[in-house]
Amino acid sequence: MKVAIYTICKNEAKHVKQFMDCIKNEADGIFVTDTGSTDGTVELLRAEGAVVNVINVNPWRFDIARNASLDFVPGDFDICLSIDLDEVLTPGWCQAIKNSWKDIDRLRYMYAWSHMADGSPGTSFWYDKCHSRRGFRWVKPVHEVLQFYNGTERQGYCNDFMLHHYPDPSKSRSSYLGLLELGTREEPNDDRNCHYLGREYMYWGKYEQAINELKRHLSLPTAVWEAEKAASMRYIGRCYSALGNKNEAIRWHLRSAAEAPGEREPWVDLGKLYYSMNNFAGCYYAMKTALSIIERPLSYICEPESWGFVPYDLAGVSAYYLGMYEESKALTLKALEIAPTDNRLKQNLQFALDKLR
Repeated sequence: MKVAIYTICKNEAKHVKQFMDCIKNEADGIFVTDTGSTDGTVELLRAEGAVVNVINVNPWRFDIARNASLDFVPGDFDICLSIDLDEVLTPGWCQAIKNSWKDIDRLRYMYAWSHMADGSPGTSFWYDKCHSRRGFRWVKPVHEVLQFYNGTERQGYCNDFMLHHYPDPSKSRSSYLGLLELGTREEPNDDRNCHYLGREYMYWGKYEQAINELKRHLSLPTAVWEAEKAASMRYIGRCYSALGNKNEAIRWHLRSAAEAPGEREPWVDLGKLYYSMNNFAGCYYAMKTALSIIERPLSYICEPESWGFVPYDLAGVSAYYLGMYEESKALTLKALEIAPTDNRLKQNLQFALDKLR
């Protein structure tokens, strides 16, 4: 049984050593498709033992590039794992895959998309880019996914390794918006594309367009996942808040919390909005409700902020303004356990202690 790593890249020289160090002693083959590097990435990869092919994709779309990369994997490989150069596999990953590969077409494994300040995993969820050599093609111009076209797909799970993502903040994602618009034109009723496009409009400050697209997401009959629907609702709330319509923002944040009351993120967003309006009773209630949710979901919707110091921090500040100084002290101490070097939190703690003297 042979396992191949395959990927696409462009100008990733600074990631080459980290990328190759985690795979070259375990993978049975490493196949990289370069799409136009000018920083020496190709030469560095080849020096480390990767097989590198250079292509030009114009107009650019991720699915075409990834399908070309998959096509470069020789046919005598059994299993393919697609990772990017800014991602790192934990040791033993290859044998773990082989041990888990029993009558399946695709293997799911844990993926840490982001990390907390202390290096621990932030947003983490099951990922699905480990698949059989045949029967799969990539689809969608961006946020591309693997589609199985050879009958009924069989899936397995493995928790014996993890893939960690360490994104380069200097990398531009400027192409995403146009590609998401293209993807939505190609598949106008794809609810996930619609959600992603609305979110992207929000990121770019196109709030009216974001609101319209996110509302369209909520109207689609295939949009049934409560956590994702709640995310669209709170993004709408964020957009209305940015446009200065606080009342409409509150309405949508409340809808989000009602849609997925067991998720922390809607309550944290609601609490932050109340805090911005000096509604400390509302903020305290929302953040305490968020903190009562202790099971962290394994989904891309999960945001690290909601599971960090922020809920304790804002609940503590709100408790202070409500005259609950013991409660403020206790909550701020919890926030400091997570962010022990934060001087503002230390100052807030002192404020509460002064009131208790």
